[in-house]
Amino acid sequence: MSVNAGTTRRDTISGEDIVRLRLFANANREAVEGLLHACPIRELEAGAILLAPGQTNRALYSVLEGRLRIHLDAPDNQPIGIVDAGESVGELSVIDQKPTAAFVIADTTSRLLVIDQEIFWSLIHASHVVACNMLVSLAQRLRSNNSAVSESKRLQQLYKRHAATDELTGLYNRRWLMNLLKRQVTRSSMNQKPLSVIMVDVDHFKTFNDEFGHIAGDHALYAVAQTMLNIVRPTDMVGRYGGEEFAIMLPDTDIKGARIAAERIRQAVSEAVIVMSDQSILPSATVSLGVAQMRPFETLEALIEAADAALYRAKKQGRNRVSD
Repeated sequence: MSVNAGTTRRDTISGEDIVRLRLFANANREAVEGLLHACPIRELEAGAILLAPGQTNRALYSVLEGRLRIHLDAPDNQPIGIVDAGESVGELSVIDQKPTAAFVIADTTSRLLVIDQEIFWSLIHASHVVACNMLVSLAQRLRSNNSAVSESKRLQQLYKRHAATDELTGLYNRRWLMNLLKRQVTRSSMNQKPLSVIMVDVDHFKTFNDEFGHIAGDHALYAVAQTMLNIVRPTDMVGRYGGEEFAIMLPDTDIKGARIAAERIRQAVSEAVIVMSDQSILPSATVSLGVAQMRPFETLEALIEAADAALYRAKKQGRNRVSD
């Protein structure tokens, strides 16, 4: 039995379609929309075969409209699963690069978004929320009873809580960074090694958002984050502390070295170019930085408080500067 390729169209997926797809639920739309616009849309008539056992498959199919059914061994057998609008199919063969193991057939006339493997992996790397949703989808596929649904929701919440990275910037999130800092404080105290922290705040960020919009603000935060990553050493840790505030951990670094690092970051951020998706250029951001070195037997909370106080002084002194 042959696979029906259906009709492939180059329509651009709409924002409403993206919102309805479970794979992108709660994902930052700006992070995925550009990639999805490169994906074609395929139309299948009822009864058309999308995938057959033993087939090489290099795409994930998200159902925009209609419904698909899954059969083992033969299309005449009872379906073992239904793929409704908003759901996806084909992910397993994309992930493990093995031939498909079942028939996937259009139960009704259907519209499918075709996400090839390169774009699929780009989406996974671009958004940990998409990766989380894919994990939940796979869990639901493997468990077909009602208890699996509540379990997969629990897995999704657990994944979000324990995720290491901030979706927008790609930096460590606050929870993960604080855990790293706690361990480093203990290690530095035991080894009697210096440890410094830099608190970073984007200057006048609310004004920037009000003037250029929240999407532009997201691009600015991403540009600042990537600039800092390019400046710090491999042993340093950069995290998003909250909103437009960041924290940097510098092991084996005293206050003098931390000031030098902070000044390099300040200079680099002020010169960084912020580019929007349409290639338009935004004004560069500036940052204020507060530096503190851990004192003997000082707690993490006290170290953060000292760096925050230094950051406050940098703001009071006119911003776009380093203070300790």
